[in-house]
Amino acid sequence: MASHRHGSHRHNDSADSRRLAAALCLILAFMAGEVASGVIAHSLALLSDAAHMLTDAAALGLSLMSARLARRPAGGAMTYGLGRVEVLAAQANGVTLLVLAAFVVYEAIRRLVAPSHVQGGLMLAIALVGVAVNLAATLALAGTGRRSLNLEGSFRHILTDLYAFIGTAAAAAVILASGFERADPIASLLVAALMLNSAFWLLRASGRVFLEAAPEGLDVDTIGHALAVRPGIVEIHDLHVWEVGSGFPALSAHVLVRRDVDCHAARLDLAKLLRERFAIEHTTLQVEHGSGELLEIETAGAQPPPGVFT
Repeated sequence: MASHRHGSHRHNDSADSRRLAAALCLILAFMAGEVASGVIAHSLALLSDAAHMLTDAAALGLSLMSARLARRPAGGAMTYGLGRVEVLAAQANGVTLLVLAAFVVYEAIRRLVAPSHVQGGLMLAIALVGVAVNLAATLALAGTGRRSLNLEGSFRHILTDLYAFIGTAAAAAVILASGFERADPIASLLVAALMLNSAFWLLRASGRVFLEAAPEGLDVDTIGHALAVRPGIVEIHDLHVWEVGSGFPALSAHVLVRRDVDCHAARLDLAKLLRERFAIEHTTLQVEHGSGELLEIETAGAQPPPGVFT
């Protein structure tokens, strides 16, 4: 017997998609202006940064596409729908940040060893505009509440860019004031550290979903014991807790009850407990009467095997 609830309670995707689209438009407009500035100024540095912005635009575009796919209803072989496409997008964002961080570290070390001439004035002007654009994009994505890994991945991409432009502006100010051109790669190394931190977080969080680990904040043992102590319950086993998609926890378990207990009433009671105490609405509970043999072999003080709650 099962209690099945679809994930209709999940976040307002249409509003989040609008904010993603707004952030994408801001990034694309700034990238176009940066390409034009780089061509006019014959600046390889600006053109390289425009290429970096292109990866951000691609990340936002991927997030927007995956958010729309995730809204499609379940059907055919996709019985849970396409919700995990958002988790895939978050993982892609994490990998992108990891690759970019490695490239930034390599280039920063190279420039620390052999500093290149930097046009501090142009660097400062573009960095300040970049701060304004990325701040606006960050605020747009912050308004989504980052209720999914997909949105969190996009937010971390843009937030890292915001920090990067702040660091670039600070480095440009140092270069203009003192001529110390190694300030540029030093600032880049600090930004790379932030990128690596965000990449690690996204890859870890998305990896937990794909490995079907219990959602963070939900302790399986606590849930099992909370179910086992309900009136009429003999044993809980084959208990599984996982995330179908970001913010969509699910649970299944085999439940044995006393012979004088109504299986249907017991299932409803357990489902209510899971919903109200642990915020798990998608539950599959197989409830059966416990056998007399099972009750006879239980001994006082005996420890149940792992995953069995009595």
